[in-house]
Amino acid sequence: MNLTDFFGTVAATLTTVSFLPQALHTFRTKDVRGISLGMYSVFTVGIACWLTYGLLLGAWPIIIANAITLALAATILVMKLRYQKT
Repeated sequence: MNLTDFFGTVAATLTTVSFLPQALHTFRTKDVRGISLGMYSVFTVGIACWLTYGLLLGAWPIIIANAITLALAATILVMKLRYQKT
């Protein structure tokens, strides 16, 4: 693994893992009051774009990290829509 791939893999791992506490908290408590619908909507679309970019480049660190992050972010977004009080 070259230095570029190393840093890409470390960055991808850290940014993906950073979503786990929020996802776990949301799964456990179903408390979505502190989650911004606008931010998570834009963020989820952005992650989908990053995933597409990674697929077009064939860059596995980008693909794997963004596929996992997209799944987590989309799940949190769906929970926000489902559990928010209107």
